[in-house]
Amino acid sequence: MKVNFTKLHNTIRHWTATIAHIQLMLGILLYTQSPMTIQFFKYYDFSEGWNEALFFGLFHILVMLISIVLITIGSASAKRKKNSQEKFKTMLIFFSLALLLILIAIPWPFSPLGNRPLIRTF
Repeated sequence: MKVNFTKLHNTIRHWTATIAHIQLMLGILLYTQSPMTIQFFKYYDFSEGWNEALFFGLFHILVMLISIVLITIGSASAKRKKNSQEKFKTMLIFFSLALLLILIAIPWPFSPLGNRPLIRTF
């Protein structure tokens, strides 16, 4: 089945990248203000091994940045492809890889990397 790449598909491509970039800006703002990352850069000793401070101080931000780069590359590449099937394939590959990385870098409650409750009861 061959589907043409319509204006709606292009709008979805564009807004996916735009929302990802907005999320990146919000994430960087929160990252620079977070007491956990400030503490990480002041006192973390890398000989301690893996813990929650390393997850939030380094792993989370690095993997999320790589995800945004993949979304950006996928969006720009798909925009430049000539036929519809190549556009869909490019978006599928890059956006799927980015989604996988994002899901890995989320601090799920069941994750051994950096677990946080979904709803906090301060």
